[in-house]
Amino acid sequence: MRLWVAKHSEVSPREQLVTQFVFAIASQELKPGEKLPSTRELARRLGLHPNTISAVFQELARRGWVEQRHGSGVYVRSLVGNLAGGGSGLDQLFLAFLDQARRSGHSLAAIRSRLATWLAAAPPDHILVLEPDPELRRILMHEIQQVVPCPVRGRDFESGLVLEACRQAVPVALYTWAGELANRLPPGVACLWLRTRAVWREVPLDILRRPENLVTVASGWPDFLRLARTMCAAAGGDLLACHFQDTRESGWETRLAGSALVIADTLTAQRIPPAPNLRTWTVLADETLEELRVYTECFPADGAVARPPSPTSPSNP
Repeated sequence: MRLWVAKHSEVSPREQLVTQFVFAIASQELKPGEKLPSTRELARRLGLHPNTISAVFQELARRGWVEQRHGSGVYVRSLVGNLAGGGSGLDQLFLAFLDQARRSGHSLAAIRSRLATWLAAAPPDHILVLEPDPELRRILMHEIQQVVPCPVRGRDFESGLVLEACRQAVPVALYTWAGELANRLPPGVACLWLRTRAVWREVPLDILRRPENLVTVASGWPDFLRLARTMCAAAGGDLLACHFQDTRESGWETRLAGSALVIADTLTAQRIPPAPNLRTWTVLADETLEELRVYTECFPADGAVARPPSPTSPSNP
């Protein structure tokens, strides 16, 4: 993994590194279980004090991105879940399921009965994006809607989730919420976890790093502007030549004039006239969007993908 640190920026090296590590893990540039460089090695490589690197690892561990194993090092935490897929054949998956169900004390008759209930349930007909931040939720819904044939809806989960809200839906969320949603989802409702893409893959760093160039970042998602500021600093951009425009404010479009580079989220990019200097940052990874497209292809045609009913609720006719 390549890391950038601007030591004389107004954004601290600690914040620069934490942000880069979070994006690298979220995009799976750093894989679950992968060992990170040691504190001394990373400090030597970046020319920073070991205490700074130690503070970075502690913050990542506090947020749940890594785990520190005593005497072994720092490792990326295993993902709680992933989108549908896997290398096993269908027969192998069924055998593993039956074996686990029997080991848990369920009889074959009970397994058959429950499976029949699942298959009889009304198939899903839409994607439900679970995200508490309204602006990020709109961006995720927009990106998913571009690739799937079914409706995409969204809601927060801070006020709780009831079974009715998830009926005939496939809930999806950024896997950073996996721990919290495990306690909020109704019984029998599973969530698909979304991966994000690596930062700045589409951004020409040579333009960003020229001090004479005006760089404008535009978004209605406040965290996008905050993260972009950190990443611009880490990549060597001159923050004095960077403008961060909140598109929820009036007149933001007029402030794009004269920009050598405009960076925008996918929703904001639709409101900006096409131009060579416009670079769009897509939040979701290409692999996740493709998996969602394939996953939802069967929605209009059949009920092959069934929403699991609650164990206490009757199945839908």
